[in-house]
Amino acid sequence: MISYQPRPEEIKALREATSAPMMECRQALLEAAGDLERAKALLLERGAAQAARKAERTADEGLVTSYVHPGGKIGVLVEVNSETDFVARNPKFAELSRDIAMHVAAMNPRYVDRESVPADVVDRLREEFRAGIPPGKGPEVGEKIVAGKLAKWFEEHCLLDQAFVKDDSVSVGELIYRAIGALGEKIRVRRFTRYALGE
Repeated sequence: MISYQPRPEEIKALREATSAPMMECRQALLEAAGDLERAKALLLERGAAQAARKAERTADEGLVTSYVHPGGKIGVLVEVNSETDFVARNPKFAELSRDIAMHVAAMNPRYVDRESVPADVVDRLREEFRAGIPPGKGPEVGEKIVAGKLAKWFEEHCLLDQAFVKDDSVSVGELIYRAIGALGEKIRVRRFTRYALGE
């Protein structure tokens, strides 16, 4: 029986799709027996696991990146942090920062992540969603409806929860997990500002 060995073009395709190192792409393809989508999922899981392990580290280096939408009516400044200046100078880090700035211009998120939404805003939303529960629903069902609507609101208004504008099969948070997996450091979006002409 001949065991599966990833072909160079398969490794290259996975690397282009995920930015993960070549050896990690080869290993993921081996584990997924050549299934490209499964290999992508494995690399994403590893990036998320690495992000969790690196969560306590300090990320004070990085870039402030600007993006001005064609026509000059929308502009964005975004600060993306890394642990070292070495990673901040990596072209893949610069590309990630540009992609995030472009995403902010297109999708207009209000907050970086769920944790940055003020508690009073979350409380007000919960009350609004509770008021809209159809009569006759039990408390447990009602709370599930509220939780679902709140999750949907986060997906629409929080940068890391939003579907990435260039590839809606991943969220911006997952895009960052991929970069963490590829670059080997904690990466975070610290803040952003979006300017729109006339606002």
